[in-house]
Amino acid sequence: VQLVESGGGSVPVRGSLRLSCAASGDTASIACMGWFRQAPGKEREGVGTIDRDGATTYTDSVKGRFAISQVNNTLYLQMNGLKPEDSAMYYCATVRTIPGWVLDPSKYNVWGQGTQVTVS
Repeated sequence: VQLVESGGGSVPVRGSLRLSCAASGDTASIACMGWFRQAPGKEREGVGTIDRDGATTYTDSVKGRFAISQVNNTLYLQMNGLKPEDSAMYYCATVRTIPGWVLDPSKYNVWGQGTQVTVS
């Protein structure tokens, strides 16, 4: 599986942005896809995931503001009401087996190159 993210950029506080992640290759093997982010000096954290059954999970800090969706082999992250603390490099990732805790980045084995989101 190969992943390519796009859609990052600079937006004002309370602005919106939509990230995309195009998956190619053996996409039938994907059990779960997720968005993760990492700010400078901080650990990578899970933002939200969607599994093969369409079930979504979000970290508390983005609930009600972010929404994950998947159309065919493209994963989206709609981000509304952006805050400065949302600034980070955003990555999409996939895993072949749904992990016990889907927001744990250590469980994912295929990663995209990342796309930068800056909110100011």
